[in-house]
Amino acid sequence: METLESELTCPICLELFEDPLLLPCAHSLCFNCAHRILVSHCSTSKPLESISAFQCPTCRYVITLNHRGLEGLKRNVTLQNIIDRFQKASLSGPNSPTESRRLQPQRPFTATISGTMAGTIGGGGGTSGGSARGSPATSSHSHPHANHTNHANHTNANHSPAVVAKMDPRISCQFCEQDPPREAVKTCVTCEVSYCDRCLRATHPNKKPFTSHRLVEPVPDTHIRGLTCLEHENEKVNMYCLVDDQLICALCKLVGRHREHQVSSLTERFDKLKQTLENNLTNLVKRNSELENQMAKLIQICQQVEVNTAMHEAKLVEECDELVEIIRQRKQVIAVKIKESKVMKLRKLAQQIANCRQCLERSSALITQAEQSLKENDHARFLQTARNVAERVAMATASSQVLIPDVNLNEAFDNFALDFSREKKILEGLDYLTAPNPPSIRDELCTASHDTITVHWTSEDEFSVTSYELQYTIYTGQTNFISLYNSADSWMIVPNIKQNHYTVHGLQSGTRYIFFVKAINQAGSRNSEPARLKTNSQPFKLDPKTAHKKLRLSNDCLTMEKDESSLKKSHTPERFSGTGSYGAAGNVFIDSGCHYWEVLLGASTWYAVGVAYKSAPKNEWSGKNSSSWVFSRCNNNFMVRHDGKEMLVEASLQLRRLGVLLDYDNNSLSFHDAMNSQHIHTFEVSFLLPVVPTFMIWNKSVMILSGLPVPDFVDGVTSDFQEQHQQQQQQMGLCRQESPYLTGMKSCH
Repeated sequence: METLESELTCPICLELFEDPLLLPCAHSLCFNCAHRILVSHCSTSKPLESISAFQCPTCRYVITLNHRGLEGLKRNVTLQNIIDRFQKASLSGPNSPTESRRLQPQRPFTATISGTMAGTIGGGGGTSGGSARGSPATSSHSHPHANHTNHANHTNANHSPAVVAKMDPRISCQFCEQDPPREAVKTCVTCEVSYCDRCLRATHPNKKPFTSHRLVEPVPDTHIRGLTCLEHENEKVNMYCLVDDQLICALCKLVGRHREHQVSSLTERFDKLKQTLENNLTNLVKRNSELENQMAKLIQICQQVEVNTAMHEAKLVEECDELVEIIRQRKQVIAVKIKESKVMKLRKLAQQIANCRQCLERSSALITQAEQSLKENDHARFLQTARNVAERVAMATASSQVLIPDVNLNEAFDNFALDFSREKKILEGLDYLTAPNPPSIRDELCTASHDTITVHWTSEDEFSVTSYELQYTIYTGQTNFISLYNSADSWMIVPNIKQNHYTVHGLQSGTRYIFFVKAINQAGSRNSEPARLKTNSQPFKLDPKTAHKKLRLSNDCLTMEKDESSLKKSHTPERFSGTGSYGAAGNVFIDSGCHYWEVLLGASTWYAVGVAYKSAPKNEWSGKNSSSWVFSRCNNNFMVRHDGKEMLVEASLQLRRLGVLLDYDNNSLSFHDAMNSQHIHTFEVSFLLPVVPTFMIWNKSVMILSGLPVPDFVDGVTSDFQEQHQQQQQQMGLCRQESPYLTGMKSCH
């Protein structure tokens, strides 16, 4: 029987299977236990309905659920029938071994599921068991014994044996007449009484009306009765006041000071507070884990600092020892040179001393001979002997200059003057080599064309810099340059620059760029502050192939003039050809960047200036279709036109220089009075195709100036417009795909 009971025991609750499910791996599991496993995987971001798989606690096989969840798994009917027969056999005698084992304290949890899952199931059993489905209630009437064991398991999930033992190591039976009473083996939560084994069989049989009672492991009487209200002694707390944040009873809500307060059920408050505590606990555990990781990293860094310090100290000693060894060797070399010079000087001086001694001996002998001759009084004899002596004395006197010492042989050693001031200064400045100071980009020295930018910079540590590195990318409008520098993956890098300037070629015209300069040496590198530089607008001319046959273009294709005389021009699809459609287009198509050009209007009072797609019709006025946007003048009326709609705008009749700013990337086309620095109108357009500048005149002539830098007043207006446009888009929550149709229109023809 014991072996059979172990085979009929659920691996999760360690009780007999109740409503067992047959898993695809051939193992079985209680429906309630399977539900608890799914609940353990739930979170705020992952509801129960979204869980589509779980692991078999016996073999770890992954069980995949369909849209019906656990209801989609088959019931193990055969196993349920075996359990029913086993229970009937166990209930045939109250003293049967099985019944005795059933009334003993629950066995420790020995399932093979992970510790984390076991803790979750144990902690959440009280709430998940009752909410799994409605079938256990019905099943409990059919199987009283199973009902008792299920209630026991339900309570054990909230009061583990270890906790109960800690509360009260021994709970006495409340029906025993002997003194002391026997130890209780079960507590009936419904009766609020603890029973020993004998009293339980005698006074609380497993028959009606006791079959619906909940039997649990022995718990103290205070835990059975629960908490009582502080204001009403005999009333149990059964609700929670949300205003005062405290437990209350029903009387407190009906007639007490909490009658006007908002309350909730204990279960609802329990679930909410438990969920909050679990979330906070999870966050705290996560934070502790992060702190532990951070502390481990800091400890590792400390260890690395110790290692690096020892390494650098050893390197310092090694380098200094090398310097000392070099000084010692140089000392020996210079000392040898001094000694050699000393020997040379002394040798020459000794030779001169020997020569002087010989001269002195000869002179002394000559002096003695001359003195003897002077003692001769006989004139004849004196003349005979003194003439030879006088010649020798005269010769000796004349040759006395040989006794002058060599001027190069002196005791001062002037050619060996020791001056180590330069070396001392270098040694006093002996220190670690540090990374150079950040260079500074000189905006006022930088120049640009429509496809090149020359960047100039300066560096305070120019002599310590090994090389420079230039980095640049298109400016996306992001103001956080650090984030831009770390996140952009399209940075272009120019390494190993030796000069303080560099010219970047092949850039997009009319485009802003961000530049960084990095100064590099052996110790490291440092970046300059970012610099925003911009290429000039795309230069263009009028395309003769597009000019209407009644227009005459200048040789440089920058001026167009109305000429009523019909000129012989071949017809092409690109040429403006409609009646009154006296237009010409530029020779470039623009699909990116910010471009500015001006139109010198002269005396013309009837013209249209703007941009158009290549597909715009050439047999009608620009602005009369959805593919073109223009600013036009019809005598004394100024208007903007698009898709056949016209709107009057204010402009000076003295308008002689019209500025056009096409910001393709930011979806805007604006017109300005360039002479008076005034904004006239801005089209808000989401360009879908490349556009070409277009020009129309009905009298006089106009001249085009292209490839110009954007004036400051135009740039400021554009920035304000872009900011307002972004705010409007954020408020409206949408982005326009095309410019809105213009209202309040007035035709000019």
